[in-house]
Amino acid sequence: MEQQPTAAPAGHAIETVFRLESPRVVAGVARIVRDVGIAEELAQDALVAALEQWPRDGVPDNPGAWLMATARHRAVDLVRRRERYARKLAEIGRDLETTAAPEEPADPDDIDDDLLRLVFTTCHPVLSAEARTALTLRLLGGLTTAEIARAYLVPEPTIAQRIVRAKRTLATRNIAFEVPYGPDRAARLGSVLDVIYLIFNEGYAATSGDDWLRPSLCEDALRLARILSSLMPKEPEVHALTSLLEFQASRAPARTGPDGAPVLLRDQNRRRWNRMLVARGINALARAEATATGTPGPYALQAAIAACHAHAYTYEETDWTAIATLYGLLAVRSPSPVVELNRAVAVSHAEGPGPALEIVDRLTAEPALRDYHLLPSVRGDLLARLGRPAEARAEFVRAAFLARNERERELLQARARECG
Repeated sequence: MEQQPTAAPAGHAIETVFRLESPRVVAGVARIVRDVGIAEELAQDALVAALEQWPRDGVPDNPGAWLMATARHRAVDLVRRRERYARKLAEIGRDLETTAAPEEPADPDDIDDDLLRLVFTTCHPVLSAEARTALTLRLLGGLTTAEIARAYLVPEPTIAQRIVRAKRTLATRNIAFEVPYGPDRAARLGSVLDVIYLIFNEGYAATSGDDWLRPSLCEDALRLARILSSLMPKEPEVHALTSLLEFQASRAPARTGPDGAPVLLRDQNRRRWNRMLVARGINALARAEATATGTPGPYALQAAIAACHAHAYTYEETDWTAIATLYGLLAVRSPSPVVELNRAVAVSHAEGPGPALEIVDRLTAEPALRDYHLLPSVRGDLLARLGRPAEARAEFVRAAFLARNERERELLQARARECG
């Protein structure tokens, strides 16, 4: 007798596939219906259908294509069922099931990339900067409101409200699903770069879940950055962001051990760093410097910091003095508690743990870092290096309690045990 598919494996597959594919489903459907809010509804409808059918019939050979096809079919059903979607039906035609997505205007400056269109649409200036990033991370990055809240260091209900209001604003203002041109594109560029960077960071060091890395998010962010670089060859910060992501992505093979556990920078086997990506990062940074006309932007400074790490063949060869100086410039250019915390780490290697601890102790009063696990983690490391193991252990325990990523929590617990 043929064994029936069990619910547990199918349920796990559905969760995994939807996490990976939902941004593409939302972006693909948004190109058709021209409404990101409706597109997300349709993606959720496809998820419900998968939850009903996959445990019974088995996971399809191409689950991503299945979700996309189901979402497209649901678009027709939804449009025909609800009178308020009549205008959308008129725009996309009566036979959406068999009609391809409408062709974009033939323009040499256009980009045939639905994900990039989604980024620019959700980064429209009618939205606040906070709403733009939160909405794009939700739709493109596939992150939950809890994950976005941790990335922002703000309460989860705040993020939920931003997302709801942002989708409502885009719908009521009839914002086009497009990559803009000319001054409109330049006006949205800063938000787009910030969003791409946050998406990459979530893939590079996941804020929650069982895995330390989420490679698909890194790949999407890096691909979008490269597309922007070819689209905007005279924008130094575009090249700088691309450089930064190339450098960061180059370390990915060495950032986890065979069991998936995180490997700290000082313990990484640098021979496993992807030298091709390092070379791409160096070239992109050179383009950023060649096109810059004023003081370096925040991504140029961060790329320069990453370059310092990339040029060091061993951890001991790292030019921490240069890194501390660059973080000082970044703190002036884009001040934030997180930048200051990173500066403290660099100072600890350039000048010693004592001066760095003074910086970190001042940050303990920052409300934004109250639940930020890396603050007690850094403080614990400094205390351990200063020969204060009991205090260090308490900090690592607190950091492990605050961490939402299981792999990171295990690492911090191990650090606490090392302190006795």
